[in-house]
Amino acid sequence: MVLALAAGWFANAVRPPPPTPCGAPGGPPVTAPRARMRDGRFLAYAESGVGQDGARFKVVYSHGFSGSRMDSPRASQALLEELGVYMVAFDRAGYGESDPDPRRSLESAAQDIQDLADALDLGDKFHLICSSLGCHAGWASVKYIPHRLAGVAMMAPVINYRWSGLPRGLARQLYRRQPLGDQWSLRVAYYAPWLLHWWMSQTWLPTSTVVSGSGSFPNALDEKNRLMALSTGMFQKRAQAATQQGVQESFYRDMAVMFGRWPEFEPTDLGEAPPFPVHLFQGDEDGVVPVQLQRHICRRLGWVSYHELARVGHFLSAVPGLGDRIIGTLLPGPAG
Repeated sequence: MVLALAAGWFANAVRPPPPTPCGAPGGPPVTAPRARMRDGRFLAYAESGVGQDGARFKVVYSHGFSGSRMDSPRASQALLEELGVYMVAFDRAGYGESDPDPRRSLESAAQDIQDLADALDLGDKFHLICSSLGCHAGWASVKYIPHRLAGVAMMAPVINYRWSGLPRGLARQLYRRQPLGDQWSLRVAYYAPWLLHWWMSQTWLPTSTVVSGSGSFPNALDEKNRLMALSTGMFQKRAQAATQQGVQESFYRDMAVMFGRWPEFEPTDLGEAPPFPVHLFQGDEDGVVPVQLQRHICRRLGWVSYHELARVGHFLSAVPGLGDRIIGTLLPGPAG
């Protein structure tokens, strides 16, 4: 009886609270334009660049961990106008004002991008830019919707240390260099994703320094921006906006998809070159994604144009002028 009671208590303790969808009774209000997906969910989005009617290029942007539809590569308005770029960024499922998706997966991430493009009438083909953890949607799009893509740019894509295509010894060595809380968070995300919400809420357990903002960065600009975001309250405001429908539906589902099992494919399984260019930008002082593993993936995938950035950290959109370089690399100029 004691064991049964203990098991019942634990089952209730680890069960995440239900989400609070935007627009539902007691939920946050809907303030952004939203597009309807094929399964009835809505994704919130934000537009930038030039108007869609006069655009030469349509670009979809997938934000990173704790990000939102308000993020972007931070290209200059002058360049976007010169090239004729219409850009739409969106809150990924469960983030911000986009409806949660309890069946989130790699394939659903690509499907959301395709459904968003269809809902906004972006045409047969569009370009895709992804950042950090949001790049799992980029790899999934190369796998599942290559017929819709005109080109892809990935900004410091996050790596799953347990991908079988990585050199095991090196991956294990770099994994163990992380703070203990990050090691344990990734371990739980892989082996017991159903436990993540409970684990992350226990102050006596080692939890993610990325979620708490307590982990320092080796790159000077990254560290400066981290400290500034914490001191001004920007870090907390971004996290609150991202998780307003529930931290389980945003942060923890994100971690479960990215750092869980990839049963259908891994990036190094994408052997055949897609019919469009793929660019990958990686800083050599990245404190989140080990540059050594990124180099290995790009060597395995010879069709990826790899751009390694000297003395640059993880948050590429904060690097002055880099947004223009990414846009200019991905999209041909007016003469082309």
